[in-house]
Amino acid sequence: MTMKKILLIALITLTLTTYGQDKYNYVNFNKLTEVIGTEYVIASIENWGKMLETKSRYLLFINTKTGETKQVDFPNDAGIGKIEQVKIDSLGINLIVVSARTVDLDGKGGIDWNDPTQIIILLPDGKEKTQLTEDKFFVRTWTINKLTGTIVITGHYDTNNNNKYDKTDKNEIHVYDLKTLKLINKI
Repeated sequence: MTMKKILLIALITLTLTTYGQDKYNYVNFNKLTEVIGTEYVIASIENWGKMLETKSRYLLFINTKTGETKQVDFPNDAGIGKIEQVKIDSLGINLIVVSARTVDLDGKGGIDWNDPTQIIILLPDGKEKTQLTEDKFFVRTWTINKLTGTIVITGHYDTNNNNKYDKTDKNEIHVYDLKTLKLINKI
């Protein structure tokens, strides 16, 4: 067999294999969330491949009046948790708060349940994304104080780097101003 025939067979096989894998991809819409007081709806989307690996994970902000969209990407193996709108008209605050695991802190080849949850703030149209908490801070719980326009977040730092929560870890409460997205205090 000549080199040209071998190369042609190899290219055809590669093309068919690639096409065959893509035809089994599917999209999973996890949740739709209305952004109250705006024209937007947020869709949580995962694209899965043939071998059930995640090809992409993102939030899609859909302008329901114009049909325009804005995609906010997350790592493929990220875990997107709670998505909540915080709208405090008296303080001029209208934000989307997302809790998500987005960092492979333990370096074990992917984001999993042992990695920290972060708090991420998005504008109601998805055009700005700000990670509020540090990568190495493990968020446990959070709540909004609507009178002061602050978010109070509890969690810990894995101070001994053993990838589990124990007595030697440093527990803290963080208070952030939602207007400026700045840390007010650590308790």
